[in-house]
Amino acid sequence: MESTSLASFALIAAGAFLAGGMNALAGGGTFFSFPALLAAGVPPVMANASNTVALWPASISSAWAYRREAMRHGKWAVLLVIVSVIGGLTGGLLLLATSNAAFSKLIPWLLLTATTLFAFSGQISRGVAAVKKRLGKTETGNPGGPGGALFQLIVAIYGGFFGAGMGILTLAALAIQGFDDMQELNALKNLTSAVNYTVAALTFIIAGAISWPHTLVMLVTAMIGGYAGASLARRLPALWLRRLVVTVGASLTVIYFVKTYF
Repeated sequence: MESTSLASFALIAAGAFLAGGMNALAGGGTFFSFPALLAAGVPPVMANASNTVALWPASISSAWAYRREAMRHGKWAVLLVIVSVIGGLTGGLLLLATSNAAFSKLIPWLLLTATTLFAFSGQISRGVAAVKKRLGKTETGNPGGPGGALFQLIVAIYGGFFGAGMGILTLAALAIQGFDDMQELNALKNLTSAVNYTVAALTFIIAGAISWPHTLVMLVTAMIGGYAGASLARRLPALWLRRLVVTVGASLTVIYFVKTYF
């Protein structure tokens, strides 16, 4: 483990605090916590694994809060859990099999993908609605199907490997299958995210890929940030916060492209 100085811990503590707050307010917390770990000197693969474990508890609490809505679609929810287990494990193992040098090359592209998904989430939602209408997905009595399960498997693999933007992809996968109720969409998204985080986090812990000193600090400050973010959620315009996340994500994408390829 590198960079155990007070300054590096202060940096990752601040990044995790902002991540917890932004996730509570608008999402996109990974844009703050993951780069903070890299800046503190944590190797890329270990930084990504540590970030996953640090944000793991929040995903479980969110899924628990929506447990009743998630289980309204019992068989489909169970299928999504199975798919998320497989995808989370596959993505986690792919990350562990990736060298730090190779993952460093992927970081700008992963940040670009996540930033684009976050920035155009509204357009993605409208596009999904248009496709669903075109395909005649107008009835909501029995949503779900093989196509949605396959899409969710791809999303789960991505989530186990990196994770930023996974929620938006999950919502798109569920919406195109005929889920219209926003509470149920959020419930199933939180369920699959929690399962994905759990499997990936356990994989990284068993493999010994975690920087525990950094991760423990992040767990504490992310929870504090989440509490602070929730208290501010009703006071600040969500649009401003989303624009902040996009600005940070775009800036980091450019920085890492320049740093990696120039």
